[in-house]
Amino acid sequence: MDNALAGLWICNRAKVHGGKTNLNEVSSFSSQKTGLINTRKDNIMLGATISVRALSRSAAVSQINRVTIIGGGAMGSGIAQVAAQAGNQVTIVDQKQELLDKSVKGISGSLQRVVKKKFADDAKAGEEFAKKTMSLIKTSTSPENAVKDTDLVVEAIVENLEIKQKLFASLDKVAPQGVIFASNTSSLSITEIASFTKREDRFGGLHFFNPVPVMKLLEVIRAHKTSDETNTKITEWGKLIGKTTIACKDTPGFVVNRLLVPSLMEAIRMLERGDASARDIDTGMKLGAGHPMGPFELADYVGLDVTKFIIDGWHKKFPENPLFNPSPLLDNMIAENKLGIKTGEGFFKYDKSKK
Repeated sequence: MDNALAGLWICNRAKVHGGKTNLNEVSSFSSQKTGLINTRKDNIMLGATISVRALSRSAAVSQINRVTIIGGGAMGSGIAQVAAQAGNQVTIVDQKQELLDKSVKGISGSLQRVVKKKFADDAKAGEEFAKKTMSLIKTSTSPENAVKDTDLVVEAIVENLEIKQKLFASLDKVAPQGVIFASNTSSLSITEIASFTKREDRFGGLHFFNPVPVMKLLEVIRAHKTSDETNTKITEWGKLIGKTTIACKDTPGFVVNRLLVPSLMEAIRMLERGDASARDIDTGMKLGAGHPMGPFELADYVGLDVTKFIIDGWHKKFPENPLFNPSPLLDNMIAENKLGIKTGEGFFKYDKSKK
């Protein structure tokens, strides 16, 4: 195990114990687990000391130790995993227990991949890490009960404004006054969602990216009435769980999707006009702009229905903005159930037997 991974193990220990890992444990770990010579051990000690103290400061500022995730799908499960890895007590809420069981199973599998990558040469440490993380996760089919004993509620359900508003309105009636609410919406207005509660000052946006355990970015969205204290707490919590946070106002699509979705739509319009083929446009953006995926490959991965949902919502709200104009080609493809990878065909064809 090299210095970086040794430091990672120590930091994870610190996170699990709320930033309170004893530095004697760090010294013991350096000697017993790594067998490093003194110079390398001292480097680990110094780095770990700084990391543990930084975690302690973030934990003190965020004051978020108990997290409730509403929605046990891919996004909700991922958020639950990274929160538990950071030492938070996590409750995942969904409508049916079988959905929750699937969520927990998925997290367990994901953790094994983390262990395989991060603890390749120390199976015992990896096993301890995974076991501790899973012990911090519980499930519930009652959102009303789950929010009574939590510090932060993160909603990760269907991308529908009315459903989100209704959910938060009901939770607002039973959650203690100090509980912070946050939505993981990728395109809807945080301010409009928060308006159905009486805690608009304790409401913000936390937009994670899929897959959550892998993607480093977290957009922290400040709604019109989000307080300085709330914004600071959720930002520091984002850092505590290992994310790189960026701040954004409550604007359509925030930072990433505001740039990404219109770009995808312009690529579709180029195809509609016959400017270039989908394959050549993708190749151009990958080799010319250095993008890991071309716009059509990305649209197929995201889902053409998801892209249409976002652009239609923005067009309805801002009809004068040409960037948000709908696409007849996109509409026709969706009508033919060509939604991308999930249906086996979008702008490209896919073998559904391969994952």
